[in-house]
Amino acid sequence: MNKTDLINGMAEHAGITKAAAKKALDALLIDIEGALQKGNRVSLVGFGSWSVSKRAAREGRNPQTGKTIKIKAKNVVKFKAGADLTNAIN
Repeated sequence: MNKTDLINGMAEHAGITKAAAKKALDALLIDIEGALQKGNRVSLVGFGSWSVSKRAAREGRNPQTGKTIKIKAKNVVKFKAGADLTNAIN
């Protein structure tokens, strides 16, 4: 499923236009991104939660040359599925 498929499904299930569904989805994504940028956790009970985790700097290897390279520290987004979502797919 891609963004267009999701917008079409939202419009159909909510009985709204595709333009309104796109606007709602874009607003949701902007708010989730903004909260994560501030270091906050975003939780949708039953569906899941997003959080930001720090990944430490480390050494890696270039697979083509075998040379050791330094990988910088960075923040990564993690998603943990909620109980309802987990039960729905099992």
